[in-house]
Amino acid sequence: MRPFQTNITDSVKAFFNQKSALSRLMLINISIWLICLFISVFTWLFNISDISFVTKLFAVPADISSLAEKPWSIFTYMFLQEKFWHLFFNMLMLYYGGQIFLQFFSQKQLLLTYIFGGLVGALFFILAYNAFPVFEDTKTYAFALGSSASVLSILIAAATYQPEYRLNLFLLGQVKMKWIAIIFVVIDLLSIPKGNSGGHIAHLGGALWGFLYAYLLKKDFDFYLIFKRKARIKVKTRNAHNYHQRPKTDEQYNAERAQEQEETDKILEKIAKNGYSSLSEKEKEFLFRQSKK
Repeated sequence: MRPFQTNITDSVKAFFNQKSALSRLMLINISIWLICLFISVFTWLFNISDISFVTKLFAVPADISSLAEKPWSIFTYMFLQEKFWHLFFNMLMLYYGGQIFLQFFSQKQLLLTYIFGGLVGALFFILAYNAFPVFEDTKTYAFALGSSASVLSILIAAATYQPEYRLNLFLLGQVKMKWIAIIFVVIDLLSIPKGNSGGHIAHLGGALWGFLYAYLLKKDFDFYLIFKRKARIKVKTRNAHNYHQRPKTDEQYNAERAQEQEETDKILEKIAKNGYSSLSEKEKEFLFRQSKK
């Protein structure tokens, strides 16, 4: 094997061995696609159906009565990909979008943004097909699948939180995140009448969730904190006597959180202006600790 190929292989192995939320999401999507590929071969050989059995079972339908028969599909659809190129481009966007996202957010926030972005995307798809007359004739057999809504939610959240963050794009040079986000949203909006209407509508739902989450976070409201476990009060021993550690008051907790958020914002602003490499080791360690919370 050539050195270049070895480096790529080692990089891929190292990425998936991290067992991070990003690598696990990608691994789940790729694994499910491979499983579906094998299943589709057998269903074709036995002439079971012209549509994959897995797709019928796990893709989210637009029809309310069909959704009632398989309510799990509103969650499972976001891990299904139809074609190889569908998978390829979604995973490419998830990888690069996720790397940017993780410069500002934690692994848990990435996972929850993926899930909630997909859920809101499915909700938009279902509501649109049951609300607009243009879909009346197609809603009974329309279904949605793919991780695009979830992926776009991650990208839009990062762009909303740090709109001035710059990316180096081939042939275009440095482009601000906000312009990339706007282009994606406008393309999906204008593409609704052109085909794959349900997909584009779902994308917009995911984008809306990403925007709302990041916007509220900038207002010091983290929706995902409702999923955070409350820390137990630890019992320590001193001078052979047990005592309960006094919990922090709301004022102490809020003051510490505000101070940490202020420091985080300063570091993120520095990244947006000069890049991650401009940070000191102390700043990098602080940002790493914050991402683990």
